[in-house]
Amino acid sequence: MKRVQTAEEREREAKVSEPAVVLVWPLLVVVLLVLVMVVVVVVVLLMLVLVLVLLVLVLLVVAADSHATWSSGKLRLLEELEDTWLPYLTPKDDEFYQQWQLKYPKLVFREAGSIPEELHKEVPEAFLTLHKHGCLFRDVVRIQGKDVLTPVSRILIGDPGCTYKYLNTRLFTVPWPVQGCTINYTEAEIAAACQTFLKLNDYLQVETIQALEELAVREKANEDAVPLCMAEFPRAGVGPSCDDEVDIKSRAAYNVTLLNFMDPQKMPYLKEEPYFGMGKMAVSWHHDENLVDRSAVAVYSYSCEGSDDESEDESTFEGRDPDTWHVGFKISWDIETPGLTIPLHQGDCYFMLDDLNATHQHCVLAGSQPRFSSTHRVAECSTGTLDYILQRCQLALQNVLNDSDNGDVSLKSFEPAVLKQGEEIHNEVEFEWLRQFWFQGNRYKLCTDWWCEPMAQLEGLWKKMESVTNAVLREVKREGLPVEQRSEILSAILVPLTVRQNLRKEWQARCQSRVVRNLPAQQKPDCRPYWEKDDPSMPLPFDLADVVSELRGLLLEARS
Repeated sequence: MKRVQTAEEREREAKVSEPAVVLVWPLLVVVLLVLVMVVVVVVVLLMLVLVLVLLVLVLLVVAADSHATWSSGKLRLLEELEDTWLPYLTPKDDEFYQQWQLKYPKLVFREAGSIPEELHKEVPEAFLTLHKHGCLFRDVVRIQGKDVLTPVSRILIGDPGCTYKYLNTRLFTVPWPVQGCTINYTEAEIAAACQTFLKLNDYLQVETIQALEELAVREKANEDAVPLCMAEFPRAGVGPSCDDEVDIKSRAAYNVTLLNFMDPQKMPYLKEEPYFGMGKMAVSWHHDENLVDRSAVAVYSYSCEGSDDESEDESTFEGRDPDTWHVGFKISWDIETPGLTIPLHQGDCYFMLDDLNATHQHCVLAGSQPRFSSTHRVAECSTGTLDYILQRCQLALQNVLNDSDNGDVSLKSFEPAVLKQGEEIHNEVEFEWLRQFWFQGNRYKLCTDWWCEPMAQLEGLWKKMESVTNAVLREVKREGLPVEQRSEILSAILVPLTVRQNLRKEWQARCQSRVVRNLPAQQKPDCRPYWEKDDPSMPLPFDLADVVSELRGLLLEARS
């Protein structure tokens, strides 16, 4: 028989269970609060991820726009054309000069007869001298991720220590003999040729300044004269011009000339001009790259033709004479305005003034005979001179405190911004200078030894930067380094080191690509700097895959 609890026993049991109930409710509240906080954090993180994804997509679209502009413009033109050609004019067309004046007013032409006879004697000799000594080379350029061998052979002559970059290829000047600079040329004839192109540069600079000044006068006076014939074409056209004399001189301060040579008979395949049906192209439609904004370009043309080779009656041809070299002009992505083709004979010059190079495109249409040209430019050299890159090296190595005999260095600062800047300069020296230079083989030694010492100096400074990177890696792995500091350092250096690894692989592959296999010995690429894995003279391996992987692991660990 079950015993009935007394009132006293029931009261005692209630007192025992009451604290348990009191403790359970606060615990449940805490658990619920934690769950709510976790949900909130997850939602915030998801929103941040979404924002980052959107930002990345926007950046990709913006980056793609510049690349897509050219392709979409070309496709649009070709779609509009279908099976028809756009119209273009030659000097035999009645409306040629009027169209030139109205739509191409900043294009100035000089027939050979208006240029000093002394230059016509010396410049062709200089072209032929450099060609005889094998100083002009076809460039391996990078177009849309592919290596392409140019049909035109080139050499860059200009101010000592200056470079010019086009189609992802940096050309280094063979210096012309300027005052205060000692240059050892391999041959006296090469020295004389460089002197001739400096003389031509001085003449074209004076002519350009005069043309720009007259352009300014015409613009102010609102003149609109139509030329009667080629030789009488006005020394300048109508349009916006320079504001003052200093600006005019700076836009004509040619610091390099890019010499070009091509023999059409030795080119098995030349592209057909795609829009107007102008014929074979030596150089496709383009804007000249890497120039000071609104600066002029002056071109001296010399085709290896005799009077017997020139067409006696161009009127028998519909369009341009295919045996005569021409320069073609068109307004960028314009399908309404007729293009122009201007015949180029021995000693003719033309000038592209003000913003013509930006608003218009030009191409070079092949004739039947070999042709040279000297294209004088104001190269944008703010990041393209030897002085500039040496100053960058000095900036990067300011962070070095001490050097040891074994090559190790100690650093003054591990501030993330300082380390990031140093690694970016490290990349700039390696990929914009050393690898660009040696990818072109030993071509520059054919003319002068001027670049030998500077490149050796740059390579020494670059090697010291390898030791700096090694010092940073030692620090980031050091036991006792605060987690937050380790994370900041890793975040600063991981991107430039990843870029370095990727670019090294790309340049190594380029040096072994099919395009370069049949190049002349002097032009064969040298994958330099390069070293084997266990090279005791190098603090880090050439292949940074393992290093980058380890750093990513450390960064994930530091952030967890």
